[in-house]
Amino acid sequence: MTIITMSRSFYPSTPTLIFKSITTQEPPSSVVAAPSRRRTTTANMSALEARVSLIFALASQTSSVSQRLLADLATETAKYVFPKRFESRNLEEALMSVPDLETVKFKVVSRNDQYEIRELEPYFVAETTMPGKYGFDLNGASQSFNVLAEYLFGKNSANEAMEMTTPVLTRRTESDGETMDMTTPVITKRMGDQDKWQMSFLMPSKYGSNLPLPKNSAVTIKEVPGRTMAVVAFSGFVTDEDVMRRESTLRNALKNDSQYKVKSGASVEVAQYNPPFTLPFTRRNEISLQVERKQE
Repeated sequence: MTIITMSRSFYPSTPTLIFKSITTQEPPSSVVAAPSRRRTTTANMSALEARVSLIFALASQTSSVSQRLLADLATETAKYVFPKRFESRNLEEALMSVPDLETVKFKVVSRNDQYEIRELEPYFVAETTMPGKYGFDLNGASQSFNVLAEYLFGKNSANEAMEMTTPVLTRRTESDGETMDMTTPVITKRMGDQDKWQMSFLMPSKYGSNLPLPKNSAVTIKEVPGRTMAVVAFSGFVTDEDVMRRESTLRNALKNDSQYKVKSGASVEVAQYNPPFTLPFTRRNEISLQVERKQE
């Protein structure tokens, strides 16, 4: 290819224009193709940058989710690591602690060396019948607990996980099969005629009566009215034999109460406040009977 160029000569004389003819060679085809490769490389770099950006975005999102999960875990753990305590009557009760979870609201009316009288506010429970003959059989209790836990943690009409509450309650019902009142949140009660027990979870109070319906027909929702209860606290792990002995002791003690008596047909309730990994001497359990005022 021939190129004509023009330049100026700057000598002292009059400027003149000088024309030059320059002959160049055509660039090889490989050189001509270079811009195409550059465009391909640029496109590849853009795709790589997009992938890198996506990886960083996902990593950032994962980090944010992890931080929220860790924060939630720390909050839940603190409820067990930093428990609350009830007012104690003796050294055994002073060593007991309970998780900082929602429980039944009550007011202590009176207290002596053997028991205290409480007025409980109304609440709602989720209830199921246990498969065994005993209230504290490990297999039956585990099965019933899992059924109720599934409802509490999302197996319900709203697919909503609800907050855990305390304590676990075990209850025997009257022999005539009448539905009994229960307390927080897991209650097990025996149906006298059939040697059956029922377990219940206390429902978070923020729902009131607007609780999601269970998907499992074995779970029912009930409202428990306010009641007056005689309560005794004790530590350790609960057995059926222990419940029978403590119930008998409480009934005998209430015979000498000048203001309250055991309500006709009342059956025993056992509240267990702590998770299984809690040390026996720091566990808080309560055995209670419904009472009413004696007539003047």
